[in-house]
Amino acid sequence: MKKSYSRIFLLLMIGIVFGLVQKYQLSQYLSLSYVKSNQDLLNAYYQSHRLQTIIVFFGVYVIAAALSLPGATILTLAGGALFGLFKGVIIVSFASTIGATLAFLSARLILRDFVQERFSQSLKNINEGIEKDGAFYLFSLRLIPAFPFFVVNLVMGLTKIKTLTFYIMSQLGMLAGTVVYVNAGVEIARISNIKDILSLKLIFAFTLLGIFPLVVKMITNYLKRRALYKNFKRPRKFDYNMVVIGGGSAGLVTSYISSAVKAKVALIEKHKMGGDCLNTGCVPSKALIKSAKLAYQIKNAEKYGLEKMDPKFSFKKVMGRVQDVINKVEPHDSIERYSSLGVDCITGEAEILSPWEVKVNGKILTTKNITIATGARPFVPPLPGIDRITILTSDNLWKLEELPERLIVLGGGPIGCEMAQSFNRLGSKVTQVEMNDRIMGIEDPEVSKIITDRFVKEGIDVRAKTRALEIKTEGSRKFLVVEFENQKSEIEFDQILVAVGRAANIKGFGLENLGIEIRPNKTINADAYLRTNIPNIFVCGDVTGPFQLTHTASHQAWYCAVNALFGKLKKFKVDYSVIPWATYSDPEVASVGLNETRAMRDGIAYELTTYEVDDLDRAIADSEDHGVVRVLTKPGTDQILGATIVSNHASDLMLEFVAAMKHGFGLNKILGTIHIYPTMGEANKYLAGNWKRKQTSDYVFNFLKRFHRMMRS
Repeated sequence: MKKSYSRIFLLLMIGIVFGLVQKYQLSQYLSLSYVKSNQDLLNAYYQSHRLQTIIVFFGVYVIAAALSLPGATILTLAGGALFGLFKGVIIVSFASTIGATLAFLSARLILRDFVQERFSQSLKNINEGIEKDGAFYLFSLRLIPAFPFFVVNLVMGLTKIKTLTFYIMSQLGMLAGTVVYVNAGVEIARISNIKDILSLKLIFAFTLLGIFPLVVKMITNYLKRRALYKNFKRPRKFDYNMVVIGGGSAGLVTSYISSAVKAKVALIEKHKMGGDCLNTGCVPSKALIKSAKLAYQIKNAEKYGLEKMDPKFSFKKVMGRVQDVINKVEPHDSIERYSSLGVDCITGEAEILSPWEVKVNGKILTTKNITIATGARPFVPPLPGIDRITILTSDNLWKLEELPERLIVLGGGPIGCEMAQSFNRLGSKVTQVEMNDRIMGIEDPEVSKIITDRFVKEGIDVRAKTRALEIKTEGSRKFLVVEFENQKSEIEFDQILVAVGRAANIKGFGLENLGIEIRPNKTINADAYLRTNIPNIFVCGDVTGPFQLTHTASHQAWYCAVNALFGKLKKFKVDYSVIPWATYSDPEVASVGLNETRAMRDGIAYELTTYEVDDLDRAIADSEDHGVVRVLTKPGTDQILGATIVSNHASDLMLEFVAAMKHGFGLNKILGTIHIYPTMGEANKYLAGNWKRKQTSDYVFNFLKRFHRMMRS
């Protein structure tokens, strides 16, 4: 309650001051022309009332800085003109820091609780960064006078940086800039005629203003690099421009791009080229999903007007086909192909010795840049008893030769859902255990319900809000002990597939020796350019996140290659604004951008438009008339904020919305695009039509009705 009164009082005082500034046009006095035209008068007053002038100037500066009024730069110049360099620097330095701290505290009192509470998830990384490097970060910003200081004051007030730290770093950081600006004010004060404009001192003063931020940035970067590399010896020459560790999607694309621009690159992979996606992830899972779907369609042949039949198959042959598919795709990612592209492919375990040295097979490679693309592995929770049995993960699942009669799938994410449905369709009795409220927790509840209902209809025992406690064995029998609503029970199984997430591969190749920063979620920390805290070591793919998706890894790889090889000329910030993903259940679920859950969590205004796929001609013809298209748009516009599709071929249909969001066209353009009939793609156009009808008011329709009635008379 006291804080609320304080906020109201502070806002009232700020409002009063701003009102006085506007009413009496006080901002006119914070201009260079006013200072220059009244220079003699101000100097005369200062000579006869020195202390009073300093107090008034100090107070005005503090108020201007505290209220973020325009004119702080002019006041700094005026300080030099009035008081000279030494005294001006002291007065301006303390006044600006006190004013900045008051602005900082005002923002903290009025807005911080609201912002931190409303956008806690979005600000999580910022808060962690401020807690760790806030003082240095603030000091760096303060060193650059070209950066709007009032923005620094307000934004820092929204973070958790300590007030004393803010004050000290601001005082120190702004000191150099204050000297430069006060010195410029001293030189401006000496202009008495047009010839003085060309004086060497004045030219030097303004040159200093221009180059100071650049010089500071260069010095700061130099000191930072020196501190980072002080324990390592830089080689005189380098074998490679780039060494990439990891031959999955991220590493392959980084190597491909580096080689394509004629850099010398080495790719080190300790196991199989292609990584998880080819060998244990995307490729084998989609092959199995296809076989399972065909078996399901044969089992439901009556749905298509055929005689009822049971699919006859050998599970061993199904898994053999999975391996055949892997073998058919494998040449795309092979050593032979990448060697032909100019990449030195090395099979072996890499060890990073220094920012420029990588050891593999007893040989030390020297390189200008390193990219870490070591991927991730299935996370196995430390359940009591889990070490007494052989569990299945996405790594070893594909070695199965016998179909498990009773299968537990632990996890309700994409892998868990895809495999639960596939094994159920192939004949396993599947129980899916998810400790959260629902499966597919990243999607909207309506979407989760569609998939849950479908799974239950097909015979999967879906148990949400159910926590796995331990694994028990009784002879050859195995049980998973679970808890649901404080009630414990046991589920007997033959095999258990653990699909509760993936853990980044961050150990075993020397990161510990370099001091590479690791996030709390055990992924490698990277900046917007995908650099680690050692600037010539880059990272991409599942080992850094935030999206553990094959196409995102490839997307990140471009930034790694380009920023590493050409970063001194031009750097590019990685763009995560339009990242699509899909779960290949039946029906598929594809998403891009915001959904309702995330929009409400982040306080983002939106309009929701839906289209039910059961109305689509092609879906009806294929007996796939189930699902929905859900699109969020910015209120009052056709700008797409996000889309979710639940339908057959949803991952393919999503591409139109991905292109729209990436290239800036909206639902009006989709509505005006000819879509082939009959296709599933028409669902997107019909969704756009539903949106358009909502935008047209009843008044317009009533007017049109009267217009056409008049035309008939």
